[in-house]
Amino acid sequence: MGSNWYCVLRSSPLVPSFYSSCWIPRRSLNSRFCSLQPVVSPSSHIPRRDFSWDDVCKFSQTLHDCSDLRGFFDKVTLCNRNSEKQCEFIPFVIEEHIVGYVHNGFAQHLKRYKDVFTFPENPRYSGKWGCHVELHPALITPEDRTKAVGDVVKCLGEQLIPGIRNELYPVRSSFETPEFFLLERAAAPYFGIKAYGVHMNGYVERENMKYLWIGKRSKVKPTHPGKLDHLVAGGLVYKIIANSVHYETSTQPHGISCEDNIVKECEEEAGIPRSISRKATAVGAVSYLDIDGYRLKRDVLFCYDLELPEDFVPANKGKVESFNLVLVTHVANIIRSTNFFKDNCNLVIIDFLFRHGYIKPEGLGYLKLLQSLRSGDCT
Repeated sequence: MGSNWYCVLRSSPLVPSFYSSCWIPRRSLNSRFCSLQPVVSPSSHIPRRDFSWDDVCKFSQTLHDCSDLRGFFDKVTLCNRNSEKQCEFIPFVIEEHIVGYVHNGFAQHLKRYKDVFTFPENPRYSGKWGCHVELHPALITPEDRTKAVGDVVKCLGEQLIPGIRNELYPVRSSFETPEFFLLERAAAPYFGIKAYGVHMNGYVERENMKYLWIGKRSKVKPTHPGKLDHLVAGGLVYKIIANSVHYETSTQPHGISCEDNIVKECEEEAGIPRSISRKATAVGAVSYLDIDGYRLKRDVLFCYDLELPEDFVPANKGKVESFNLVLVTHVANIIRSTNFFKDNCNLVIIDFLFRHGYIKPEGLGYLKLLQSLRSGDCT
């Protein structure tokens, strides 16, 4: 399939009109249509595997009881796994601030680097854990800490910390507090630090119906290859250029505002010009806490909406395989019925469904689902 396909409305006497749209090529508006699928339980997710846009089309038209929110709850649960295992992590403390949490097993590897990490026992932080992690007191400046911890990450290697990306997250106790040092993005969950990102829902309104632009990630991406994604998204990170990091360089993503970072990502990922991307609206944030082995993800995603012109088509900049424009109700069906989307994208889109009235108070568990979109620490 080509990279610019549209999900176009076509009415049917058999079902409500919003269930009867279809994927069709831009140049062949009278080509084949997807057949309708029977009603299924929202818990009948298809297995995680490679899939095509034809598969997306098939599941986008699966019929659901709109009051049944279980499929959405499943996706929130997927981003908040293993909360009962928080007791396996010890606090990571810098200058009397808890900035993260380290698994007991991973801590055993860090104990080899006595000139970088210490493990004091302080009831204020250690409590039931018995000890906590601190940086060696000789590491005073952010630059020294960044280099020392970065060297440890390199020594631990790909076997322990796979997917090194040469991007650095600021380590801080909350979003508005100063950063203590910078940490390799791939290592962030191993230190349980708070990570922040921006996710944008790019939508089109046509004949009182809303459509979302959806990207399919490149199969060579180091994380979540081939999954569905937002039109634009990115972490608030520094990039390592020529083996150096410039803390005060305004062109670094975290050195600019979230709004400016959205504008930057719009151009880099989808070719959206500044004249359009400047209209993106901040609409809130979602958060989650996910434990997977040694990894503890404490992510906060700032959410943006951007209404795009009807004739706008994203430019493929190489980070995705292709883009498609999908009816919002069909996107909701994909989330309910499949694991096609990158996990945290589900939360941002579910938030969009709430705000735009697609999920209604009549749904069983409405308030619980709404609250669950901020299951992590939103600070």
